[in-house]
Amino acid sequence: MNDIDAIVIGGGQAGLAAAHALRQAGNAPVILEAGDEPVGSWPSYYDSLTLFSPARYSALPGMAFPADSEHYPHRDEVIDYLRRYAKNLDADIRTGHRVETVHADDAGFRVRLTDGAELSSSIVVAATGAFGRPYRPVLPGLDSFTGTVLHASDYREPAPFAGQRVVVVGAANSAVQIGAELAGHATVTLATRKPVKFAPQRPLGRDVHFWSTVTGFDALPVGHLLRTPPHMPVNDDGRYRRALAAGRPDQRRMFTGADGSRLTWPDGAREHVDTIILATGYRPDLSYLVDLGALTVDGAPRHRRGLSVSHPGLGFVGLEWQRSFSSATLRGVGRDARHVVRHLLTRRR
Repeated sequence: MNDIDAIVIGGGQAGLAAAHALRQAGNAPVILEAGDEPVGSWPSYYDSLTLFSPARYSALPGMAFPADSEHYPHRDEVIDYLRRYAKNLDADIRTGHRVETVHADDAGFRVRLTDGAELSSSIVVAATGAFGRPYRPVLPGLDSFTGTVLHASDYREPAPFAGQRVVVVGAANSAVQIGAELAGHATVTLATRKPVKFAPQRPLGRDVHFWSTVTGFDALPVGHLLRTPPHMPVNDDGRYRRALAAGRPDQRRMFTGADGSRLTWPDGAREHVDTIILATGYRPDLSYLVDLGALTVDGAPRHRRGLSVSHPGLGFVGLEWQRSFSSATLRGVGRDARHVVRHLLTRRR
């Protein structure tokens, strides 16, 4: 085993931000990334994904996003940015290194990889983020539905669905964006438990992130006070509100059952559906911490503002509402990483 200043598990935006904070504090972290390159989950998102925050609010600490400040970056631009960021980061990044489990010992932690190798450190930062495990909710009749069921993580572009009857489940940004894109190629319904809510993307001519930043809302550390994170509205420049108003896609309350490939709607109507796409979000992929006892019975991290409440040397970065509204975003992970690293290093002393 090797004694390392700090081990960061995950090489996406959260892990890179954590490593940057550690380097700024004079430490030499090792990043363990399961994938082929340190770009996180971004390559698995659909082709047309566009950020709802402009470039000036879509950067990690120490490196601006290389685009016009008001440009809304696309998925591939984010991937390229993360590649450059990792290349310029003075850290030991080990790709193809999947962590199997973490155990506590007298010196801190032993991190075991799937190939059997072990590393040790007094500090571990779990930075596999909030998007590693697609969430598939229990929905009425879904188990007996004989059509195709996909998660949004499996969706890339609309061509394969041309001419189909498609139901997209969800009411957040990705659900609306996918539904509107598909509506040009298929007959699409957005199935939701509550009506979609919209927020103007550029109120008074400035991006909403400008206002959330100048008012302090973006960084307001209230995440630990929320038992249930609020349902956030869809950021919209007007196109998605117009699309739903035109029925492209249409919006209905959640289906109540399924019989073969036929879904039943709350009004009793039944119809054939080819594909259901679950745009129902993600959950943190933290299974490597199960044996450590750092998770709740349902797999959620036991933490307060990113600091483990059970293991003093363990921190988290990249969780939704970890500390604030922006915690799981490119602009927010750096702020959280600095907070977590500062407190982890203080505890180590």
